[in-house]
Amino acid sequence: MVVPDRSTIAIGLRMRLSTLLVSLCLGTALPGAVLAQSAPNPAAAPDPALLKVARETVAQMQGDRTATLSSMAAPMVGMMQQIGIKEPDKAQVLVQEVVLPTLTAHYDELLDIQARGFATVLGKDDLQAIAAFYATPAGKHLAAAQPQLAQAQLTGMQQWMQAVMPEMQGKIVKAVQAHGWAPGGQAKPR
Repeated sequence: MVVPDRSTIAIGLRMRLSTLLVSLCLGTALPGAVLAQSAPNPAAAPDPALLKVARETVAQMQGDRTATLSSMAAPMVGMMQQIGIKEPDKAQVLVQEVVLPTLTAHYDELLDIQARGFATVLGKDDLQAIAAFYATPAGKHLAAAQPQLAQAQLTGMQQWMQAVMPEMQGKIVKAVQAHGWAPGGQAKPR
């Protein structure tokens, strides 16, 4: 059996962790990505009162932190296996002893980052309305279902891209030829 070295594990972990965390842990992965893309100036410090409302809203959207983090255990075991810890029992031990405790210890940092993004894009009235929804039974059910919904959305998006890719590739080749561009972005000599 080949055992991966530390650098291979670290590189694989870093590459997969950010994608997995965004899609599973956040629960608001896709809306959060939209917010991050449309933020006018994420470096600007939002008003402290607005940031407080945003933090409360984000915390409600995430739901119970223990449940959210626990829902990540199985996908994290899969991630450990992808980076070279093939035995499920060993991968499970790493998730329980290292991954989940580390994420738990830094969970408030995640909420603060998300709150800054929300406060940059949304106003106080919108944030309060969102928080009010998440305080309802339907909002609480949505928060609890976010990790599974995010995974379903990610899977659906991957399937959609795979289905569209052959058509897109053919059209890109034709467009490159129509512009007279050579492979690699260089213009053909005329």
